[in-house]
Amino acid sequence: MSQTKESVQVKAYLKPTCGWSNGVRAVLRKYSLPFEDIDIISNPVAYMEMVTKSHQRLSPCVEINGLMLADVSGEEVESYLLQQGLVERVVSSDDTPTNQGCPSH
Repeated sequence: MSQTKESVQVKAYLKPTCGWSNGVRAVLRKYSLPFEDIDIISNPVAYMEMVTKSHQRLSPCVEINGLMLADVSGEEVESYLLQQGLVERVVSSDDTPTNQGCPSH
């Protein structure tokens, strides 16, 4: 692994209770990566920042070391982290689904 977990900078633009967002959180916890959990529902400025950076309106969006991954699932975030060598594969007992949508209201 070329970087330490502490050197990986993560800003996650998430909804408080969405399945997709919870999947992203589960992956970041799985790898013990510190991350900024940005609530795009209660913070319209954060939402607009996400839209500006990602060039689209869907979440979750995860910025890793300055690169924006737009409209991603936890599985996609994990795949990116592994492909980039930012983490080494680990097994987790957390059973949070990493690829599940938000419940419809």
